[in-house]
Amino acid sequence: MLELYALAVGPLAWLAFGVFVIGSLARLFSMYSLAKKKDAAFLSYMTWRYSLRSIFHWLIPFGSLGWRENPALTVATYVFHICLFLVPIFLMSHIVMWDTSFGFTYAALPDGLADGLTVAVMVVCLFFAWRRLSLPEVRFVTSNHDWLVLVLVFCTFSTGFLAYHQIGDSLTLTTLHVLCGEAMLIAIPFTRLSHMLFGFFARGYIGSEFGGVRRAKDW
Repeated sequence: MLELYALAVGPLAWLAFGVFVIGSLARLFSMYSLAKKKDAAFLSYMTWRYSLRSIFHWLIPFGSLGWRENPALTVATYVFHICLFLVPIFLMSHIVMWDTSFGFTYAALPDGLADGLTVAVMVVCLFFAWRRLSLPEVRFVTSNHDWLVLVLVFCTFSTGFLAYHQIGDSLTLTTLHVLCGEAMLIAIPFTRLSHMLFGFFARGYIGSEFGGVRRAKDW
C-alpha cells in the first residue's frame, strides 16, 4: 500500500493535473470553435455588460426565478459548490502539501469548520442522489456520467473525512482519498463537472442574448 500511496502522490498526481489542464484548454477551445461555427451571429452580440449582469443575478442566492422556485435545491446547490471550492483549497493538510512541494503557503480553514463543510458536501451528495432516484423529471435526465460524478465527489470527501479522523486504516483511506481526488480532477473537462469551465461563459451568452437581442431579463 505504501508503494501505491507513493505512486498516487507522485506520478499519478502530475498526470491528473496534466490531463486537467490540457483537457480543459482543449474543451474550451473546441467549444468556442463550435459556437463560432454554428452560432457566430449570436456570439457577436455578447457584451460584458449583459454577461456580467446575468452572472451577478444568478450568483445571488434566490436572485433568479429559477432559484426561487425550488428553495431546498437552491440552498443545497450553493452549500455544495461553496464547500467544494473552499475545502480542497483551504484545508490545512492540502496547504502543507503545497508548502512541501512548492514552498508556498497561505491561511487555512479552522479544522472544525473544514470538518463541518466536508460533512455538508457528503449530506448534499446524498440529497442529490435522493433527487435523482425519487423525482421522475430528474431521473429522466440522469445519465451514468451523473452518477459517476456524484460517487466520485462523495468518495473523495468521505475518504478524506475518515482518514482525518483515523476511522479505519489511515494509509488505505488516504491513498483512496488521493486517487478519488485525482479521478475527479481528470473528470472535470470530460463530464458534467465541466460546467465549472463553461458555466460563466454559458451564462454570459444567455444574458447577452436576452439583454442585447430580446431586451428582457434572464433571471
